[in-house]
Amino acid sequence: MALTGMQIYKSLPKTNCKECGLPTCMAFAMQVAAKQRALADCPHISEEGKEALSEASAPPMRLIKIGAEGKQFELGQETVMFRHEEKFHRPSGIAVRIASSLSDQEVQARLDEINSRVFLRVGATLKIAFSAVEIEGCDDPAGRAKLAADKSDVPLILIGKTPGAMKSAVEAVKTQKPLIYKADASNIEDFAEIAASIKTPLAVGGSGIEELADLTRKAKAKGAEDLILSFDSKHMGETIRALTIARRSALKKQFRPLGYPAMVEIDSESLENESISASIFTAKYAGIVLINGMEPWEVLPIMVAIQDVYTDPQVPNTVEAKLYEIGSTDENSPVMFTTNFSLTYFSVEGEVERSRVPSYICVVDTEGLGVLNAYAGDKISAETVVKTLQEQKVSEKVKHRKLIIPGLLPIFRAEIEDTSEWKEVIIGPENAREIPAFLTGLAK
Repeated sequence: MALTGMQIYKSLPKTNCKECGLPTCMAFAMQVAAKQRALADCPHISEEGKEALSEASAPPMRLIKIGAEGKQFELGQETVMFRHEEKFHRPSGIAVRIASSLSDQEVQARLDEINSRVFLRVGATLKIAFSAVEIEGCDDPAGRAKLAADKSDVPLILIGKTPGAMKSAVEAVKTQKPLIYKADASNIEDFAEIAASIKTPLAVGGSGIEELADLTRKAKAKGAEDLILSFDSKHMGETIRALTIARRSALKKQFRPLGYPAMVEIDSESLENESISASIFTAKYAGIVLINGMEPWEVLPIMVAIQDVYTDPQVPNTVEAKLYEIGSTDENSPVMFTTNFSLTYFSVEGEVERSRVPSYICVVDTEGLGVLNAYAGDKISAETVVKTLQEQKVSEKVKHRKLIIPGLLPIFRAEIEDTSEWKEVIIGPENAREIPAFLTGLAK
């Protein structure tokens, strides 16, 4: 039975030390009761208090950390079934398989490719999360694991079925805290003992939800604490149903044998379908998707889906409202303004960079709304634009008084010219993609 905040509070030190990041012990107790914080986040709780409360107050989904300090990946400890209820907290990670049939040179080349798959989108860095190395069939499993650990910039997943090969590989890179993939009914006890002895995460897969729950119980009995539920994607509908049941059982029913994050191994005939399937499973509810390909056109859509699903739906994505200088600006550079909605700003910034015309972008605080929504919601007006230009001291940067305004706001032109020093207001493009041609033509 779940504990109340008051029951948890009675076992806390009641010092209000704030070291947990909350103002009082009562506030911390309420968050633990709501499964939003772990009891271990209190640095001063006694051993007696831990023992009395740990199982009952533990989050319904365990937090799993894969990898060594400095390149660690976290998944789990989610709190809701649906994103709109609050948000999803820990973005999914893409794992790329490295086949055991490859030579050491080919493995190193593939690891270099994984390391280089880095993209910048709306101010965020997107990259592959794991190198998934097959050790089954290798002449030297430990050597292959060591090569991967030395050359990979991201955490490792070690793929194999034989306990002996897995044990030698894991021991060779135990400081890297790799994920062991995967235990099933045939090797659960041996793999669980390996994971427990080295204290590294273990993926567990079964033929159904009931068997999966039974296997996690066996793994925990052997001392393996950090578990991940493993699923395949051969039958998408059935897998999504199983993922949903597992998550609901953990979050709604507090069913501990399924209280772990999940991963899905994508099985597809083409890279196009692999990309689509991986994107679907990141939303429903895979913490890791294991794929075979890593062409930029394949992995970027998956990364974009992850980025979009794991934003907070209640908090608009914004950039700082300030004056941005794009390129080597000078006193003759064009001046324009836009809103602080991140997608709007980065779309404008990207097209300005593509134009190769150094420009100033004045960002107006619209509480994270795009141009038309900000105007409709009365979050932007000619008056606020003029005030922002003054606060950012834009006129001190240039000798001209020409201002480019978004093509969607032509109504601002007359008022800005009448009420400010910006006497030549130019109506710009309605769409960001038209900016390069517009700026190039303006510069002639």
